[in-house]
Amino acid sequence: MIERSVFHLISELTQKEGVSCVLIGGFAVNHYGVSRQTADVDYLITKEDFDKILPHLEKTGYQQLSSQDNFAQLKSSHLPLMDIDFMFVEKETFGKVLKEAQQLTIVSQKFKVPSLNHLIALKLHAIKHNSKIRLIRDFPDIINLIRINKVAVKNNQFKELCLKFGTEEIYQRILETLK
Repeated sequence: MIERSVFHLISELTQKEGVSCVLIGGFAVNHYGVSRQTADVDYLITKEDFDKILPHLEKTGYQQLSSQDNFAQLKSSHLPLMDIDFMFVEKETFGKVLKEAQQLTIVSQKFKVPSLNHLIALKLHAIKHNSKIRLIRDFPDIINLIRINKVAVKNNQFKELCLKFGTEEIYQRILETLK
């Protein structure tokens, strides 16, 4: 018998409720060739869609550890199920990410992951708004994603991405790190 995973559960719930989510975090980073361990599963979703699947997640043993305007952390009481973090975005933003997303299959379940640029933008945004914690976690991911995927960091498009979702300081730090 195959053990049901968090991926089976999320796939089932999103299909049942007719909602969409995008896999972000460590699993998305791994999709782009960067090998990184992760202790939880991260999804991008609208708050409205999260509210539709939350009761079902709670029925399966998930409890909210914390919830903010743009983020919720859930922990499972069932050992094989990984913890889940949900990042909330507006419908318009979610639509843009979903439009350019790529497909990924994990344990026979199909998910969307953000485009490389959107993934980097999410990480830049996280650093910009919580640099003490996120710089340690997300900056190495950005550098590794750039190196492995041969991102042209000196072109205007990448610089604009950094300035829109991050800061000039973060962009300069990227350039300095990649020298």
